[in-house]
Amino acid sequence: MIKIGEYNELEIVREADFGYYLDGGTGKSSDDILLPKGNALGKELKKGDVINAFIYRDSKDRKIATLKEPKITVGEVGYLKIVGISKVGAFANFGLERDVLVPLKEQKYNLQKDKEYLLYMYVDKTGRLAATTDIDRYLEIMDDVNVGDEVSGIVYGYQTNNSLMIAIDGKYKGVILKNEYFTNIKPGDTVHCRVKKLYEDGMVGLTPRKKKLEERNELQEKILKFLKENDGIMSYNDKSTPEEIKKVFNSSKNYFKMALGGLMKEGLIEQDELGTRLK
Repeated sequence: MIKIGEYNELEIVREADFGYYLDGGTGKSSDDILLPKGNALGKELKKGDVINAFIYRDSKDRKIATLKEPKITVGEVGYLKIVGISKVGAFANFGLERDVLVPLKEQKYNLQKDKEYLLYMYVDKTGRLAATTDIDRYLEIMDDVNVGDEVSGIVYGYQTNNSLMIAIDGKYKGVILKNEYFTNIKPGDTVHCRVKKLYEDGMVGLTPRKKKLEERNELQEKILKFLKENDGIMSYNDKSTPEEIKKVFNSSKNYFKMALGGLMKEGLIEQDELGTRLK
């Protein structure tokens, strides 16, 4: 049985000027699968050779073979670029001539053209290749990890409380709680994090925030720069709302107050009910 979207070991049963025909396994020549010469990668092939070819469908819905290597096969998760948007869904480039469709019903968030996302590829009810953003069930539990480790991951969605779902190394389950990030991070974005907590269910708790001292120092530099660019004064102080601080400085209020306190101890700034100014 031919497996669409996977590699199949098939015998070349005849040749043509434009390619080779592979045994379709039904005994009918009309079911044989074409391997176009352009997909043979310049290899010298002949009748009787058994080759490992990837099988998919062409624009006319015919089975087609290639020796080119796709970015993912059926049952795999890959980081694919969206190359087109239509009324029926989005199209992702998985490395071959024909792109794979991500149907609208399989999009848990809006996909944007020219951006990459983690997608899982499957065969739909009609026997065509398709992909979905719903990849959580296909990710693994990360065993070899410790609190404090630095890792990279890709955002693949949101939890109901707006915590970010992260695929560490593109394949392990991780999460950034909503109170751990203060920038506009979206699905498809790559993030660099520290492991903050290991949960009993195997989920890895992450934070993109630096260690407390590093983050405080960086925030202090940001505050001083902001003041210098605004004539040495700003309306923000330790009474400002968390929303204002997050919008302007991409920080929590606690870290902002800590940074202000450090700058005041150094004698670099002073603040009152109207705001903060350079000394």
